[in-house]
Amino acid sequence: MWKSLVAAVALAAAIGSAHSASAVNKDAETRTLVVTEGGSKSELALAAGETVEFCPNGCFVTLPNGDLEALTGSETVEISGGVARIK
Repeated sequence: MWKSLVAAVALAAAIGSAHSASAVNKDAETRTLVVTEGGSKSELALAAGETVEFCPNGCFVTLPNGDLEALTGSETVEISGGVARIK
């Protein structure tokens, strides 16, 4: 019984950590997001056409227009025309 419970918890943890938020820059120029994760901020520069995965455990992201959004790790941030949309 305990082995099954431990296996189920380990599987749930592995599945939960397998997802990350992603960001795609559909613009022709580099766009920057500010990511706050675990109390530290970092800049995430996305070149034209680039897609990156980030934020596997949830974070806050400051979009190019200055809006602050909370992410859980399963969203896609799509940048087009200088505007970011969360999907």
